[in-house]
Amino acid sequence: MAGLKTIIVLSFILAIGFLLVILSSALFKNYLTLLVVATYVVAPIPNWLCGKAQGQDDFMDSGTSSVVELGRFMTGFLVVMGVALPAVFAHCDLIRIEAMVMSIIGGLLIYGTIISFTMFFHEQEEF
Repeated sequence: MAGLKTIIVLSFILAIGFLLVILSSALFKNYLTLLVVATYVVAPIPNWLCGKAQGQDDFMDSGTSSVVELGRFMTGFLVVMGVALPAVFAHCDLIRIEAMVMSIIGGLLIYGTIISFTMFFHEQEEF
């Protein structure tokens, strides 16, 4: 069971991630980097939905189903898009390199915090 210190640390890291993404857009007066926040917030949703759709009631099913694999693929696609989108914007000179770096680091902190929250506060199902 995660305690209060875990919540405080993860909240602090999440705030730093949001601060980096917001500063990457506000300092350079180009708000395209805010799209990274949307991709990292939406990224865990396909994995969560497909995990719920799998059905944990089959005792003999030891392998992963194609629904779970689809959820993992879509989550991976969104995470890679969160890193690649600022890189493409910087390559096309829509944003500056500094904004790209701040946006990527902030986005990875946001996604890592979301995943850490789900890992620390995941309840184990009892039979």
